[in-house]
Amino acid sequence: MNNLVLGIDPGIGTVGYAVMEKVNAVSQKLYTYGCITTPTKTPVSDRLVILHEKLNVIIKKHKPGLLVIERLFFNTNVTTAITVGQAMGVIMLTSARSGMRVEEVTPLQVKSTLTGYGRAEKGQVQRMVMAQLGLKKKPTPDDAADAIAVALCYCLTNHELKG
Repeated sequence: MNNLVLGIDPGIGTVGYAVMEKVNAVSQKLYTYGCITTPTKTPVSDRLVILHEKLNVIIKKHKPGLLVIERLFFNTNVTTAITVGQAMGVIMLTSARSGMRVEEVTPLQVKSTLTGYGRAEKGQVQRMVMAQLGLKKKPTPDDAADAIAVALCYCLTNHELKG
């Protein structure tokens, strides 16, 4: 199996992504990270097409074998949840059509794995990501940092990713 993992923090306006390799049981290598953005005044259907096209470019360039996406968690704005759910569907379909396996992790799993505490603050998670990957500065923007945490969580907890 390909050891490259594409971590995704889903959204419609901004989607964080990170490409990481599980080198061995305790070591990971971060190759790239960033954000895919879509214009806010554009119809949702067109934004989904843009998301699909930009994600395809990342997949073709890095050829990850696995997509790990953070599972949607919303408790207030249903309209936003529906739109982000649509974006997640496009992300998952694009990845699956590229031959990638698709997995989901919850925000609780990410926080628990990286900090040992499921209600950890974003800053605590970011400090643990920096420590684990040997980064000198905090990855930005937050959506990209979250995608790194998603990928790292999966690498740390899944032994079938051989390194």
